[in-house]
Amino acid sequence: MSISASQVKELREKTSAGMMDCKKALEETAGDFEAAVEWLRKKGLSSAAKKAGRIAAEGAVFAQVKNNVGIVVEINSETDFVARNDGFKNFVQNVADHVLASAETENILEQAYSKNPSQKMEELVKENIATIGENLVIRRAKKYQGTANSVVHTYIHGEGKIGVLIEVSGPSTSADAKTTAQDICLHIAAMNPMAISGDQIPAAVVAKEKEILKAKNLEQGKKVEMIDKIVDGQIRKFLAENCLLEQAFVKNPDLKVTDYLKEASKKVGAEVKVLRFVRFELGEGIEKKKDDFAAEVAAQQAAAMKGH
Repeated sequence: MSISASQVKELREKTSAGMMDCKKALEETAGDFEAAVEWLRKKGLSSAAKKAGRIAAEGAVFAQVKNNVGIVVEINSETDFVARNDGFKNFVQNVADHVLASAETENILEQAYSKNPSQKMEELVKENIATIGENLVIRRAKKYQGTANSVVHTYIHGEGKIGVLIEVSGPSTSADAKTTAQDICLHIAAMNPMAISGDQIPAAVVAKEKEILKAKNLEQGKKVEMIDKIVDGQIRKFLAENCLLEQAFVKNPDLKVTDYLKEASKKVGAEVKVLRFVRFELGEGIEKKKDDFAAEVAAQQAAAMKGH
């Protein structure tokens, strides 16, 4: 039978379920409104839309490599408690497997789920929101395809708090190249470089840093005629601190990362260079909700008084 847009709209307003879920519910129940409400409740979808509006800043960063193809994903939940739940972990693994099998990492929600092409990834997320009981967000993903002359490697730190995905040059079968990739992953996780080298840091970032340093030096009473020279030196330091190759190697601070790579190249028997990397830190850039305990208690008291 034909389901009208007004029927779908009415059911959506009643249940807060997604539009496609409402349409499917009405189709499954031959347009019976109450039966459709019950169908959605049984599927656990009637509250998924409400949960989808809540802030999700916990969760996990997850990474894996298969056949020299590596992925890293960040999937958010509302609480750290749910992030330790087996259901959530299974969901994360399913998303990671999908990203590994997918041709692209953009618009993941619109993609057909690799393990069940009749289902979109958006539907998989909604199902898990309903089952797990919290808002879940596939926030970002990255995928690197290695070659015969490069090694793709991943590293997860702190039970999913930080994830690193890297590609280094060197024979893909070389154990020494893989060890080097692991060491550099550890370093990136710990030191959080902005880029591989100074020329990769956006000019706008450098210009902003110069502006801040200039104002800071003027505030400190430095001579105006000396400011530019002082700032130039400070910018060189800024670039050294934030560029991977110039940083002191975390496992041996007497060496720069670039020196460590030279030593590694001798072991591998070929030049080992960092070709690209990405570092995901769980929840970075998400404004987390701050619970105001006093306000919460006051609200509860007000509600209690109103009830009397």
